[in-house]
Amino acid sequence: AYVADGDVYDIEGSTSAAKLYYKDGIAICLLGQGKTNAAINTAAVLSDKRFDFSEAYILGVGCGGTAEGYGIFGDVFVISTAVDCDFGHWVDSRELNNQTGTTWFHDKTFDDYAVVQLDQSLTNRVFELVKDLKLETTENTVKFLQKEYAGEAWADRAPKVMRGTTLTSDRYWKGTYNHQNALLIAETYHCQDPYAVTEMEDIAVARAAESFGLADRLIILRTAVNMDVFPTGMTPEMLWGSDDYFASEASLESVDIFETAMQNCFEAGKVLIDAILEGAL
Repeated sequence: AYVADGDVYDIEGSTSAAKLYYKDGIAICLLGQGKTNAAINTAAVLSDKRFDFSEAYILGVGCGGTAEGYGIFGDVFVISTAVDCDFGHWVDSRELNNQTGTTWFHDKTFDDYAVVQLDQSLTNRVFELVKDLKLETTENTVKFLQKEYAGEAWADRAPKVMRGTTLTSDRYWKGTYNHQNALLIAETYHCQDPYAVTEMEDIAVARAAESFGLADRLIILRTAVNMDVFPTGMTPEMLWGSDDYFASEASLESVDIFETAMQNCFEAGKVLIDAILEGAL
């Protein structure tokens, strides 16, 4: 929508897939999946001497799995805190004396690296601009939520824009016990807003922006395309044992809601980009 027919640049030091697309003051880079790709490519773009990003805003966008009990499919989250949940100590539950306990243990030596608090003044302004945006959903998603979470007030609503904390991990995790780990991590680091979504890149972008002195100009939006726990009757083997279910039209993990949720994220991002171009942010 913004950079079609614009200029395309190869970025030295980036991964092979990274390109910078530019037109009329807006640059877009697809960072790739995972913290390593995101950190390398963000740093490569920001260090490119051909461009001056000193007064640029950085808008990170993407999808993720939302926290059961907080978000639903199609929500868009304005992120106030990014956390690297791979820091700390993780154990297999079978190693614990208490088999029902959380499997993450805090390590204070990582505290300086594990959390980035985004600029709260900017986050507040961003949220005010997009909080009332009407978001879309799908018929299948509504039916799924009504069946899976019957009687649960938090799930009986349309998608909306919310504030939240994001937990970044290179592991594509899921399940009730790791959900409890995520809640513990957000509580341990005293995050301003509730744990809302888990994804694979945001802490890397935040740390890279921080290293270039641009942490106060970073905005992150994430949209929910799945849940951080398994649907009733679903097992890891069924979901991840082959590509058949995940890629099927029956899968609510991505196929049915994915396009709609990503459009929701775009609509929120468009409001912010237009506000930046107009000097209104």
